[in-house]
Amino acid sequence: MKQIIQSFKSGELWLAEVPVPACKPGGIVMRNHVSFVSAGTERMLVDFARKNIVGKALAMPDQVQKVLRKMKSEGIFATLEKVQAKLDQPIPLGYSCAGTVEEVGHNVAGLAIGDRVACGGAGFANHADYNYVPKNLVVKLPDSVSMEDAACATVGSIALQGVRQCDMRLGESVCVMGLGLLGILSVQMLKASGCRVIGFDPNLERCKLALELGADAATNKDLESACSDFSEGRGVDAVLITAATKSNEPVRVAGEICRMKGRVVVTGLVGMDIPRDQFYKKELDFKLSLSYGPGRYDSSYEEDGVDYPYGYVRWTEQRNIKAFVDLVAAGKVTPSKLITHRFEMEQALDAYQLLLGKIAEPYLGIVISYPVPEGETDLKRTLRIDSSNKKTGVNKDNLSVGFIGCGNFTKAVLLPGLKKLSSVNLKTLCTATGMNCAETAKKEGFEVATTDYKELLNDAAIDAVFVITQHNSHAKLVCDVLGAKKAVFVEKPLAINQEQLNQIETVYQKQASPFVMVGFNRRFSPHAKLIKEYFADRKGPMTLHYRVNAGIIPPDIWIQDLEVGGGRIVGEACHFIDFARFTVGCRAVEVQAMCVETDNTQLVAEDNVTIAIKYDDGSIVNILYVAVGSPDLEKEYCEIFADESVAILNDFRSTRCFGKLGKRALKGKQAKGFAEELASFADAVKAGNPSPISFDSLVETTRITFAVREALRSRKTVLV
Repeated sequence: MKQIIQSFKSGELWLAEVPVPACKPGGIVMRNHVSFVSAGTERMLVDFARKNIVGKALAMPDQVQKVLRKMKSEGIFATLEKVQAKLDQPIPLGYSCAGTVEEVGHNVAGLAIGDRVACGGAGFANHADYNYVPKNLVVKLPDSVSMEDAACATVGSIALQGVRQCDMRLGESVCVMGLGLLGILSVQMLKASGCRVIGFDPNLERCKLALELGADAATNKDLESACSDFSEGRGVDAVLITAATKSNEPVRVAGEICRMKGRVVVTGLVGMDIPRDQFYKKELDFKLSLSYGPGRYDSSYEEDGVDYPYGYVRWTEQRNIKAFVDLVAAGKVTPSKLITHRFEMEQALDAYQLLLGKIAEPYLGIVISYPVPEGETDLKRTLRIDSSNKKTGVNKDNLSVGFIGCGNFTKAVLLPGLKKLSSVNLKTLCTATGMNCAETAKKEGFEVATTDYKELLNDAAIDAVFVITQHNSHAKLVCDVLGAKKAVFVEKPLAINQEQLNQIETVYQKQASPFVMVGFNRRFSPHAKLIKEYFADRKGPMTLHYRVNAGIIPPDIWIQDLEVGGGRIVGEACHFIDFARFTVGCRAVEVQAMCVETDNTQLVAEDNVTIAIKYDDGSIVNILYVAVGSPDLEKEYCEIFADESVAILNDFRSTRCFGKLGKRALKGKQAKGFAEELASFADAVKAGNPSPISFDSLVETTRITFAVREALRSRKTVLV
């Protein structure tokens, strides 16, 4: 299928060939008929992406500070590699479209294949032949609403949310500042609500169009005088600002033309230096309108499909889209009368030439139409890649690998590490999103891009599969890969609950020569190797203290969801538990844990925890995992004591060993063991050897994370 994509790094736009996206349980795959090009949002994205690196940095000072902190903790070159990987990510364009349903996820009710739908959502309702859209961003269309009208539903819901924020009453007067598509749709909605409406735009033709489509008055100059006449000298009841300008002038003028105790609502992107004296003396209300409505920027609503209770949140994103569609069906709003330019998909890039001013024509609404294939639809989810980054003369004796999932960590760490190994071929990349899959596959040199992971399982040429997906999917994918008799490398954790772990153990035990490895890289670090060798001949038990300055992750991020990410103890603290297991070299027997108590709802108590583990040789380990520390402190620090000797590991940059067992030291750039981990994995699979980390050790580490959670809940010692 075709999709319009932009490079975040260079700003280049292109029409890419990508696989059809996968259909997840909580959404649909729809075939696009018409999509809407936003003259505001998309032009802003295109302009931003075209800035050079300095321009981007100046526009995102908060991100620059994050990069500087990361450089301090992880080093300049490692940080720059991650920044480069982030900048190289392509951007999908579009956020409003209409078409027909092609597939329905099993958690979706009320929609069927063939239904006509309007869809919204940045990153979902893209300019593409096919889109995956979560169910809360889909609305079924009445037969009387055309696809072109429905394609404007998202921008219509933005206008509708602004109107709602104005809180107008029948007969009240309102001024709409900015008569672009958003402004004129707002005018029509306000008229449908029984309000008197005056519009303003410096473009005289837009004023004329607003009058034709229902405005009571419109002017392109001297707005203060016009509003005074319109309101009989009292001032308008509300001002809705739909203009797009960096100037503060709309806000200043809004204060002048509003009546005492009036309302000012901003939907457009404008300067917001509020003149206090003016707003204070009139006691004006000033509001911002949240895009499409409640649910926007809430991943649990938009992506997970968790709806807000109707009785408490009457108007959500989806309900606003539905209300807009109903207004169109009733003839109260006429978006097709605002469409000035129509492009076929093959010529769609010309729409952006129009936005950027390279085609000198006035425009208002812009839509893209898509070819409708005859007969049964073929959802092509696998694409052969013609990539200039492929290795020439690929050695068939090399290890052939596939990837399921490809996020920032994969792009910044795993793929660069694997490409340094001459013995590995990158065969197939699978992600749920076609754009990410195809563009990453081309860039990294994969042979095949697919959105169907079963392609990897059924490919006899693939020897090993990397599972780099959200944590709740690890167990099922590990079982499926093992069932296909392939080696599996899964990023931590192995599983997020005991039931999943039991499933993996059952499948593992049924295989003739199963191979499972979890991405516990720290045990492969040169620092870990030095410590292991230093204490190799210890006579007595070991005492280990590991401090982790982890940093705060807000409670609404997916890793904090126990059903999705498993929480940070299962999802990240497993790293340090595995390092302790490797260093001690014995089986754990019991676990204790305590966490802080806090009333701060933005702080997850279990992210600030002390974990005590006892091993069967008498060794003890204390892991202090902290979220509330300063980012200026290095992340990891470990002290190990045994046989009147000490090893001190500082953030995998330096290690000092001294005492009765002698002196050893290692110092240099940060080395967390990623390269060594990947080399060990590849060598073991290629040679037919067992996994570098025993399956029993992987299971034990996972069980310890569950034991920590149980110890926190029960406040008791938990036996492993």
